[in-house]
Amino acid sequence: MIEKYRNRLKEIIKMSFRTLEMKLANGGIISKNEASFQLELGYILKVFGQLYEFHPNEKFNLEMENYVKLKTNSIKSKSKNARVDILMNFGTEHEFATGAIELKFFKKKNHREPNNRYDIFKDISNLEQYKENGIDLNYLFLSTDHSHYVNQSSYSADTKDFDIRKGSRYMSGQILEYRTVKPYGPPIILKGNYEFDWSEPTDNIYFTKIEI
Repeated sequence: MIEKYRNRLKEIIKMSFRTLEMKLANGGIISKNEASFQLELGYILKVFGQLYEFHPNEKFNLEMENYVKLKTNSIKSKSKNARVDILMNFGTEHEFATGAIELKFFKKKNHREPNNRYDIFKDISNLEQYKENGIDLNYLFLSTDHSHYVNQSSYSADTKDFDIRKGSRYMSGQILEYRTVKPYGPPIILKGNYEFDWSEPTDNIYFTKIEI
């Protein structure tokens, strides 16, 4: 039964991502910052989640900016409390699946480089911890109107480890290190293998998602 709810929650998330992409790319939604991006996705998830409540006992619940307890300290919060952009559960009172989404929405006019790239891998690290702590489905969803993240010819030697360009891959155990005089953050080592597969731009907006 739990697998059934996990599969349906995965469908809800997939359809919601696609709907948000299409609305943003075609002007149906105009997000000026990451907060509005988060609210729009939350609304779409809620709509699809309620449509998938096929039985009176089935419920889709969503919370934003809520905390989960971790077994070890998060690289983001430096504590065992992690604040998640979007937390979900779907099913009945006794059988349900859970999901977590971290979001990044980078606007060209608010260019914050190279720290933005570091923060992406920091989010992936947190998502790996959510999975280890029992969250069933974990996703990082990225969007940007700046091709710097997608097809930049190269990054500086000091920050080249944090590569999110189209086709770039991360291999489990690889050490990602800031080599500046004053590093933005400590080295990051992830447990999974990941590939950044950005969509072709629609109205100059790129999307990619990473499943943990």
